[in-house]
Amino acid sequence: MAKSRDAVRMNEAEVSAFLAEAHSLQVATLGKEGAPHLTTVWFAVHDGVILFETYGKSQKVVNLQRDPRIAVLAEDGRTYDQLRGVSINGTAEVIEDNPERTALMRVLVDHHFPGQAADALDEMAARMAEKRVVIRVKPDKIMSWDHRKLDGKGP
Repeated sequence: MAKSRDAVRMNEAEVSAFLAEAHSLQVATLGKEGAPHLTTVWFAVHDGVILFETYGKSQKVVNLQRDPRIAVLAEDGRTYDQLRGVSINGTAEVIEDNPERTALMRVLVDHHFPGQAADALDEMAARMAEKRVVIRVKPDKIMSWDHRKLDGKGP
């Protein structure tokens, strides 16, 4: 079994390329009673780490302030032979302080709204940073798979 797992694992460059083209990220935090709280967010990779933004009073922020453990997943593929994904277990850092929060918000809006004028992106980032925070995911463990590497061999 380990050999087929190794066969589909992405290398670091493949993980980076996959995350660069992905749009949505499944985010799991731990609720007060320990149950997973699962949501979907837009994200960007900046300086090798995942960033996403959310309202400062959202349930995921409340959960992360209590327990910073986080799991995130980006995936793609509709059939077994096309399944690909990157799953990361790590620690979340809630960025609430300015000017770092606004600067990272600017990175996120630039990623999500390419081609916009710089001043419009600056204004959008500043407005969003009034009620939102940025979450930086520090990875502890990265798992990946790309079933396209199986060349159609699979179930």
